[in-house]
Amino acid sequence: LEAGFGDGEEGYSWDAQGWTGGDINRFWWKTEGEGDFGGKLHEAEVQALYSRAIAPFWDVQAGLRQDVRPAGDETTHLTVGVQGVAPYWFEMAAAAFLSTDGDLTARVEAEYDLRITQRLILQPRLEIDASASDIPKLEISSGLSSVEAGLRLRYEFRKEFAPYVGVESRRALGDTADYIEARGGEAEDTRFIVGLKAWF
Repeated sequence: LEAGFGDGEEGYSWDAQGWTGGDINRFWWKTEGEGDFGGKLHEAEVQALYSRAIAPFWDVQAGLRQDVRPAGDETTHLTVGVQGVAPYWFEMAAAAFLSTDGDLTARVEAEYDLRITQRLILQPRLEIDASASDIPKLEISSGLSSVEAGLRLRYEFRKEFAPYVGVESRRALGDTADYIEARGGEAEDTRFIVGLKAWF
C-alpha cells in the first residue's frame, strides 16, 4: 500500500497478490489499482490465475484479468504469463493479455532487493508496458507504451512489516504520450512515495 505526492497531486495505490495450493499447482489472485485522495478511483484490475511450477523458482500462469474503470470502460482479458526469480535473485513477472475486444497487450516487471543492512533494504523496480495495436479509448499506442521506474528504501521491523519511502517516475512513450497530452495530461510524472509492504 502506498501514497504518492507530486506536481500538486496526491493519490493512493495498492498492489497485492496471494496464492493457495501445493508446490506444483496453485491458484493465484492479483490486484492493483490507484486513485486520488478525496477523488475518484482511476482504475483497478483483478486477476484469477491457475499456476503450475515448470522449474525451480518459476511458474507459468494462465487465467482471467478484469479491469475496472469508473468511466465505464471495463475490460476482460485472457492472461498467460510467467513469474519467478531470475539469476542473482531478480524477481520477475511477464504476461500477455488478450482482451474481449481483440486487443493484445503485454507487461514486464522486475525488482531486486539490495540489502544495505539486515533490516534496511533498497529496492529498484521497473515496469514496461507494450501493445500490439493502438487502443485510443484507453490512450494506448502500439509498441512500447509506457515505462515506470522506482526506487524504494524500506526498513523491516519484521519480515512481515516494512514501511518504506521512495521515488517513482512514469513516462508515456510514442503516441501514448500524445493521447495524454491532447487531453491536458502530463506524459511524464515523478512522485515521492511512502508506503507499507506487508505479508502474512
